[in-house]
Amino acid sequence: MENGELKNNRRAATAQVPNIITALVTDYLPTSVKEMKALGWDYVDVVLFSGDAYVDHPSFGAAVIGRTLQAAGYKVAIVPQPNWQDDLRDFKKFGAPRLFFGVSAGAMDSMVNHYTAARRRRSDDAYTPNGRHGARPDYPTIVYSSILRDLFPDTPIVAGGIEASMRRMAHYDYWQNKLRPSLLMDCRADIISYGMGEKVTVELARRLEAGEKISEITDLPQTVVRINDADRWDIADGEIAILDHDIILHSFDSCLKSKQHQAENFKHIEQQSNAMHGKALWQRHGDIWIKVNPMYPPMTTEEIDASFDLPYTRQPHPRYKGKRIPAYEMIRHSVNVHRGCFGGCAFCTISAHQGKFIASRSKESVLREIKKVTEMPDFKGYISDVGGPSANMYRMGGKNLSVCEKCLRPSCLHPKPCPNLNTDHRPLLDLYHAVDAMPGVKKSFIGSGVRYDLSMHRTGDAEIDKANRMYNEELIVRHVSGRLKVAPEHTSDAVLEIMRKPPFTLYHEFSRLFDKVNSQHGLKQQLIPYFISSHPGCHEVDMAELAAETKELNLHLEQVQDFTPTPMTVATEIYYTGYHPYTGKKVFTAISPEEKLAQRKYFFWYDHAYRQDITRSLQRLHRADLLQRLFPAHASYPTRNAVRNSNNDKNNGNNRNRNYSSSTNDRRNNPPKRRK
Repeated sequence: MENGELKNNRRAATAQVPNIITALVTDYLPTSVKEMKALGWDYVDVVLFSGDAYVDHPSFGAAVIGRTLQAAGYKVAIVPQPNWQDDLRDFKKFGAPRLFFGVSAGAMDSMVNHYTAARRRRSDDAYTPNGRHGARPDYPTIVYSSILRDLFPDTPIVAGGIEASMRRMAHYDYWQNKLRPSLLMDCRADIISYGMGEKVTVELARRLEAGEKISEITDLPQTVVRINDADRWDIADGEIAILDHDIILHSFDSCLKSKQHQAENFKHIEQQSNAMHGKALWQRHGDIWIKVNPMYPPMTTEEIDASFDLPYTRQPHPRYKGKRIPAYEMIRHSVNVHRGCFGGCAFCTISAHQGKFIASRSKESVLREIKKVTEMPDFKGYISDVGGPSANMYRMGGKNLSVCEKCLRPSCLHPKPCPNLNTDHRPLLDLYHAVDAMPGVKKSFIGSGVRYDLSMHRTGDAEIDKANRMYNEELIVRHVSGRLKVAPEHTSDAVLEIMRKPPFTLYHEFSRLFDKVNSQHGLKQQLIPYFISSHPGCHEVDMAELAAETKELNLHLEQVQDFTPTPMTVATEIYYTGYHPYTGKKVFTAISPEEKLAQRKYFFWYDHAYRQDITRSLQRLHRADLLQRLFPAHASYPTRNAVRNSNNDKNNGNNRNRNYSSSTNDRRNNPPKRRK
């Protein structure tokens, strides 16, 4: 959800400008025995190991879980980015906690964090002081839990965070190019806590404190457990059994033999992840059953307020001595107003982790956090983002919740907005007005991606439609910091259908509105569309047509994204299996590096280095019409200096997969420029 460009944040990471530290070390959860003693503690109940630096902020998972447990009366320590290559002193220093160890890879899957779409190693890490790479291993959940199990064989280990959450079932691993079992089979943790972890972690602590053994806790919502009972279900391999409260999926061994079985499994996994009252999912791995208990119901406003109102310092721990943490720089002056997303985009993991039902904070809670931001010594009056996983879903949901309780649709917007969906933007407008009226706030911006298919949707209700038109205009006039991010993703209706995105004609409509409002108010702002190449269903000719259409919109696409398959998305399942999980039909996907480059090059039609190759390709495709649209006679082209910033991206595809983070929205940077 956060605003800011990654390159600028990387530069900031090494800038010699110290952070202004106003909090005392005792205001944080302890990261050392010395800090623990300073709090007057002789022991801890829980020790959390994280692949991220410790930033005491509600956008960082370890801080959220630690503060939640603290509020429930437990003593919690955090070990950020432990050294797994020395004598393991980081893992030993607190000894065995009274209740359990928690392990997490951090706010991103470690493989997305470490590698590009071309499987090349990244040179930085936004969640590490000064952006330094190498502070966490590949698959930290596996590495950390293995070390702890060897050192403390009798202490329960709980795995959480985005890596464990997205890998809770058998999944395709793009970086190893193979199907892997549930992470609980690969790691030595006792249980996985998936999704947003406040409720489940506190309940788990209470049950362990009451004397239950970790092996006996098999019914806790939002957990994944092993059941050592080979004969638990008498289901013939090759069948999926749908029972009243359980779904027995194809076994892992069956999925290894049949990609169609893997695709069939995923339909149920996605549906149950988005159900208000889901069923337990079972999958056999050899003689062991993996059970995924259903999610908790969506958080109430009171519950989500309680999480965001915890006593965060909103700063990195003083142990970093003023070093810059790029991911923190993105969000230091922003606020998150809701969780969840009902967009259901095929390439996105948000709903699998946070659910599709929106949990919105109260206006009062948001304003309390805004007040804290205005009191930060470096605050200059500008809120960088009042947003969420999507910018404009605040307080939205079903008009009739009894309909939602039965719904298994992964998207409330595709193929068209659900008639039961309340798309009223008035609560969000009211929140914007309240934020802007806060003392010390000069202006608030919207840095999160705006769903224009929501704000442009005509409901037939005159009052709501009027309010939504007002939202669009006010957004453009008052809340754009020069550029507004939107995500049409493609121009081809066939590709957009697989992506679960609206037709590109709706982008044209919003673009005309954007230009009109700018003209009326004397503004010169940019509309920034994002696009993806090599998405399942996308052929080379689709990219050629995208190039021609975006050229006619006077767009030079400099920084773009090649599709990266990440666990727990329908697009990844299509990429791996070749089948659409919902239709069972085969879907083409560009897989080889040559196929991907053949698509990607069309983003850069304006670069002379690509012109000859594109010309040959269009001749091979017998598309003289597109050749004429892209390269008409006597055309002039920008110099290479005008596009030099695109070269690194073209060569290495160095863009992280969008929304693959529970705390920051790692978006593409240096977006397309609109020529005048």
